[in-house]
Amino acid sequence: MADRTPPLSVEELRRLVEAGDIDTVVLAFPDMQGRLQGKRFAAAFFLDEVLEHGTEGCNYLLAVDTDMNTVDGYAMSSWDRGYGDFAMHPDPATLRRVPWNAGTALLIADLAWNDGSPVVAAPRQILRRQLERLAALGYTAQVGTELEFIVFKDTYEQAWDTGYRGLTPANQYNIDYSVLGTGRIEPLLRRIRNEMQAAGLTVESAKGECNPGQHEIAFKYDEALVTCDQHAVYKTGAKEIASQEGVSLTFMAKYNEREGNSCHIHLSLADADGTNVMAGSAQDPGGMSEVMRHFLAGQLAALRDFSLLYAPNINSYKRFQPGSFAPTAVAWGYDNRTCSLRVVGHGRSMRFENRLPGGDVNPHLAVAGLVAAGLYGVERKLELPEACSGNAYTAEYAHVPTTLREAAELWENSPIARAAFGDEVVEHYRNMARVELEAFDAAVTDWELRRSFERM
Repeated sequence: MADRTPPLSVEELRRLVEAGDIDTVVLAFPDMQGRLQGKRFAAAFFLDEVLEHGTEGCNYLLAVDTDMNTVDGYAMSSWDRGYGDFAMHPDPATLRRVPWNAGTALLIADLAWNDGSPVVAAPRQILRRQLERLAALGYTAQVGTELEFIVFKDTYEQAWDTGYRGLTPANQYNIDYSVLGTGRIEPLLRRIRNEMQAAGLTVESAKGECNPGQHEIAFKYDEALVTCDQHAVYKTGAKEIASQEGVSLTFMAKYNEREGNSCHIHLSLADADGTNVMAGSAQDPGGMSEVMRHFLAGQLAALRDFSLLYAPNINSYKRFQPGSFAPTAVAWGYDNRTCSLRVVGHGRSMRFENRLPGGDVNPHLAVAGLVAAGLYGVERKLELPEACSGNAYTAEYAHVPTTLREAAELWENSPIARAAFGDEVVEHYRNMARVELEAFDAAVTDWELRRSFERM
């Protein structure tokens, strides 16, 4: 089992505050988009008042669009309900130093209403509920996320001022696995790696990717909730470090017409002894246990219905292009990168990888989807179809949704989603998609201007 010792204990925090080494504590939670939202506290006040009792935040933080505009359609938060508060309760297991901000520590919060009941539509609570269902069967989910980003020599402010056009990537050509290419921006990559390590994440490696300026930093897998919390901390921290270095980076799924930013998610199951229950015997097909075959069959059965959790934005669907290493087929295969689901490893490392999510994914929601889909397969003992051994792009498989609109409709009408997550969660995230679609449908894009300004 993974070591659950927190990166920083409350006792250590008290000593650091008394010594003057820590003066600020950030309490934050992942919102619908996976961003950390919260407050900065004077450290002494946090220890005296907030650690035990929590604090409050406006409940509109789970009912706004990406631009933080208040929008209608959410049952939990609206003008009619007065935009009240929910409670933010610190989770001490997430306490850590934030090396890229001087004198700062951070905790992740769980959200609850004033009567103590959980905010069921909060991403962290959605994941907790699915992990509790999994625990009832005696399993824990071990998860790793592989998050890509593109680095630009422009600052975030310069990028904003130019409308994000004409930016200069940190590398001019494909540097996939190139040591020379990563060396060009090693000072930035090194800062991110070392400071994430100091924040309690276990760094594995960094490598170049295909799109100019594209890179990936990988971290060791951990229990599902730990990995998702760390993912959110890393994503925020990497942006803050880039800004401090006078550059910018983006995790958006498809920045341009070249390779997009992926976030492949690896998952395995462990029993109470920490044994990987997805590993079968030498006689089992592909070395997979019966539990893994059912779990993987559930992924296939729910993949289209749960695509909204894996690809939550309009831009997400631009990644799904044939021959792009982003999947288009609802298929699985052994170490086959043309499939949505890729089985890798053997024995204690046996696991599967979901290749749908992009860098814009909310990890708490995506992993909740993976667990719920797997439970659907295990509870119904679904049979796993034959593996794809060739090119899934050209084979006859069901297609992953091609637009946010299609994914939202599948999600809304999915009996699998409603049974696993409940009507409140389904309606909440269906409304999130509706808001994004309405905003996009009303927007005039650069593509339209180029096609129509003079020639139409």
